[in-house]
Amino acid sequence: MSNPLKIPMLLGLALAIALIFPAHSASLSDKQAEARTVRHFLSVQSHPPELWNFLKEMPKGGDLHNHLSGAIYAESMIGWASDDGLCVDDKTLSLMPPPCNEAHIAVSVAQHDPLLYRKMVDAWSMRNLAVSGQSGHDHFFDSFDKFDLAGHHRTGDMLAEVTSRAAAGHVSYLELMLTPAFPEIARAATSAVRLADFAQMHRTIEQNGLAEAVKVAMLKLTDSETKRREIQHCDTALPDPGCTVTVRYLYQVLRGLPTDTVFAQMLLGFELASIDTRVVGLNLVMPEDALVPMQDFSSHMRMLDYLHRYYPNVHITLHAGELTPGLVPPEGLRFHIRDSIAIGHAERIGHGVAIMQEENAPALLQRMAHDKIMVEICLTSNDGILNVRGGQHPLATYLKQGVPIALATDDEGVSRSEMTQEYFKAVEEQHLSYRQLKAMARNSLQYAFLEGAPLWLDFERRRAVNACSADLRKVSLRGVSNRPALACRRYLQQNPRAELQWKLETSLSEFERKQ
Repeated sequence: MSNPLKIPMLLGLALAIALIFPAHSASLSDKQAEARTVRHFLSVQSHPPELWNFLKEMPKGGDLHNHLSGAIYAESMIGWASDDGLCVDDKTLSLMPPPCNEAHIAVSVAQHDPLLYRKMVDAWSMRNLAVSGQSGHDHFFDSFDKFDLAGHHRTGDMLAEVTSRAAAGHVSYLELMLTPAFPEIARAATSAVRLADFAQMHRTIEQNGLAEAVKVAMLKLTDSETKRREIQHCDTALPDPGCTVTVRYLYQVLRGLPTDTVFAQMLLGFELASIDTRVVGLNLVMPEDALVPMQDFSSHMRMLDYLHRYYPNVHITLHAGELTPGLVPPEGLRFHIRDSIAIGHAERIGHGVAIMQEENAPALLQRMAHDKIMVEICLTSNDGILNVRGGQHPLATYLKQGVPIALATDDEGVSRSEMTQEYFKAVEEQHLSYRQLKAMARNSLQYAFLEGAPLWLDFERRRAVNACSADLRKVSLRGVSNRPALACRRYLQQNPRAELQWKLETSLSEFERKQ
């Protein structure tokens, strides 16, 4: 029989121990929690299902390289095309406007025809690429013309899909590439054909439709965001988790078009980004190896240089080096990344696969590291389109040289990917550590074009701004339950970038304390 006199003594001893050693989740410092997380990461690293689950739950910051039209899965496009009464060519599997006939079948038929449905998904994405009869490069870029019609007037639906998926993968910020008001700016561009110089083109487009294109673009963004909020019930008691994802836009310039149209799009992108805080910069898109982008590359850089003088505060990120030896002549590999930075004023580079084929690559890497020119790394895309993976990919080179990098999805719908897949490939094929993944998540917000000052006074040394430094120390020591003090709350409210970085830090702290 137990001694009843010992019970109070044991309770007192337990209370004393609890006071000296608080509950586990509250006692772990961030460094201790990170060390435990690293050990757990190592324990699941060689077990893909467990690794996937770990990475899915990991807070990932932002996705800075995401084409909205390519981010939508084929299944959604088929559903929208069916609802909108579109037709599909039985042979090419390209969408056609109604009326439908024997050759152009109603897409609604695919909802009840498994074979047609399967063929459409395969034609509109990289699924079952091996049986497509095409290279990954050609199949990828050919897919867009097939399904593009389904996305017309569906930007709000697209926003709802990508933000819901982002939230499920613990991605808190998206910079989405899209081209609003293209017909309006293309009409304005026709008046600038064959003009002698950029200044003349600039004046002519301003006089003949720039303001109208800006107005239409802003209205389309507003209508699309309103539709997204309706679909996700953002203003109700049960909002979709995607409502919490912050979205900004990059105006994407279709660089495979005639010179006057490319210049007009650039002008619209610069003007939009200068007056609408939702549009944070611009990018040039379409295959870098195609005829016009290759022939006009240097001209496009000069256009950017010219317009940058008028809009010096507008951010620029550029696709550059999405190339491999043999895809283009050797001369085409030597200068795209360099000129994108030196002439095109790129603050970030998308892909950068051909970095080591650039002229004097070591000096270029040194400059990128010194100037903090971040690279948006798209592993699944580079694998599928360029057949570059594993040790062939320059990700390790960028890391070795101290160039900041962040993972991105590129076209997650067409590539059949998502951000968790990018992190998974980074571990499986690039052998990245947990701390490297964590650094990339932080990079994605530090180098985002989101407005406002950052949380970090010294990003490299993790020194926070004075207003929030004490509050971050409390989070590090006690966990995420601490609400920041008034000065920090005000700073975060005034600076959306810092607010997202704060949320990332607290989310990482919570994630690591759970391991």
